[in-house]
Amino acid sequence: MSASDSSRDPASSRNADSSRDLDLVVFGTTGFVGRLVAEYLAKAAPANARIGLAGRSLTKLEAVRASLGPAAAEWPLIVADANDSVSIADLVARTRAVATTVGPYAKYGRLLVDTCADLGTHYVDLTGEALFVRDSIDANHNRAITTGTKIVHSCGFDSIPSDLGVHVLHQAVVKDGEGELTDTTLVVTDMRGGVSGGTIDSLRTQVTESVKDPSLRRLAASPYTLSPDRAAEPDLGRQTDVEIVKAAKVDPKLRGWLAPFVMASYNTRIVRRTNSLRNWVYGRKFRYREAMSVGSSPLSLPIAAGVAAGMGALVAGLALRPTRALLDRVLPKPGEGPSEESRNKGRFTMDIFTTTSTGARYSSRVRAHGDPGYQATAVMLGEAALALIDDEVALPESTGVLTPATAFGDVLVDRLRDAGFEFSTRRL
Repeated sequence: MSASDSSRDPASSRNADSSRDLDLVVFGTTGFVGRLVAEYLAKAAPANARIGLAGRSLTKLEAVRASLGPAAAEWPLIVADANDSVSIADLVARTRAVATTVGPYAKYGRLLVDTCADLGTHYVDLTGEALFVRDSIDANHNRAITTGTKIVHSCGFDSIPSDLGVHVLHQAVVKDGEGELTDTTLVVTDMRGGVSGGTIDSLRTQVTESVKDPSLRRLAASPYTLSPDRAAEPDLGRQTDVEIVKAAKVDPKLRGWLAPFVMASYNTRIVRRTNSLRNWVYGRKFRYREAMSVGSSPLSLPIAAGVAAGMGALVAGLALRPTRALLDRVLPKPGEGPSEESRNKGRFTMDIFTTTSTGARYSSRVRAHGDPGYQATAVMLGEAALALIDDEVALPESTGVLTPATAFGDVLVDRLRDAGFEFSTRRL
């Protein structure tokens, strides 16, 4: 099924509402990533999809729409401010689904996600902020179930490759009747791309919130920060998301050492939430971590140690006002991003290794071209949003505050494959 198949009729989906004049609104279109999402939708959305563009400035919205070509020429423009309840309510009431790139979400996302849960409007975003998602779960999960709404956080590089990569890995194990997943490690084996200013701003916001409140710091440190019921989670001992790992312990064919992966502390919590929401279908002994290959040379251990030290220094620097001011001068700013040429040269490959409860070993691979945090992320968010309006009748019936795997499952895997992503599995 092609992601651009115009024979699909968004109006025929399970939750279609004739009182709403739009199928999808992209909020934050005038930002760097928001514009990329709009560009992708102008190419990939069905011709009959009713899409609107939203942001704070009408002039900027008009400029973005004009740059998108004939497919978007009639798309409505909606002026809305993330902190204005009237404009947000008007936006949400008009559409069946919202895709938002407006972050940091702890600052600018709460009103929008709350309103979507209230009014029964599906929602996808790009957040990698664990404390924001925890707040959203507490405030909106039960409410969204009542209104029949899918609230799906982290539909970009955070955390679709991790969440769907484990999803397809588990399916391969189940198909072969090899039990449940146990020790599972995602390894970033190849990546080229930059870190967005929005990602840095989100990290800055979460670090400063945690510094102010020790209880938030403890919550963020828990491996089950996002669990629907932390008391029901299995006691698997110490689970460290940021560590240096000997590569051969993950897979005998790997060499050298693995460094901490900068997104591990967030992605691992999304994957664990998926397991919990599915009643621990991956297994009660499922242990999950993420790491990054730094090569197989004799220097791989000191390089991995340097990566770990650098990550710790960045977090510590953002936590202290004097060093935060210095870092702000050199780190990417929100709204900034790489050139089109640079985005096109980007790529990523993630290999996920597991040992099952029967002793069998499997791996899955998620790979795509395009800068992970920009071009590939625009495809992921765009396809997640289109799944809500094109494929709603085929999606899992789960509602509430969900993860990509529990909200979309195979539907999004297939859409991303059609868009050029690789999702593959093999028995080792």
